[in-house]
Amino acid sequence: MAEHNELGKEGEQIAVDLLLQKGYKIIERNWRYLKAEIDVIAQKDSDTLVIVEVKTRSNSFIGNPEEFVTNKKIKLLVMAANEYVVSRKLDIEVRFDIIAIVKNSKYQKIEHLEDAFYFF
Repeated sequence: MAEHNELGKEGEQIAVDLLLQKGYKIIERNWRYLKAEIDVIAQKDSDTLVIVEVKTRSNSFIGNPEEFVTNKKIKLLVMAANEYVVSRKLDIEVRFDIIAIVKNSKYQKIEHLEDAFYFF
């Protein structure tokens, strides 16, 4: 497997561990709908579903990880989140978070950006 794929998987596990530490319940990991993938679906409060996009980079020389969540990616996440909620007949608020991770052999920084973007 390519090195960047390994870093991505490691970043997702770091994100899940962080969410668990903060008291979130992990509902789904790597949930797919058409061309979209939601990295983590979690819940802390019974009335809010949290859609988490995890971005992991080995350095921030060309930008912080969260800056790589494009408008196209946001549209895909919103579409997938909508399908998840509708297909399960959930009556719940949805929040979109980003967990940005910079990790290499000498350094690790994790940032949890709640309400990172709005979909309307």
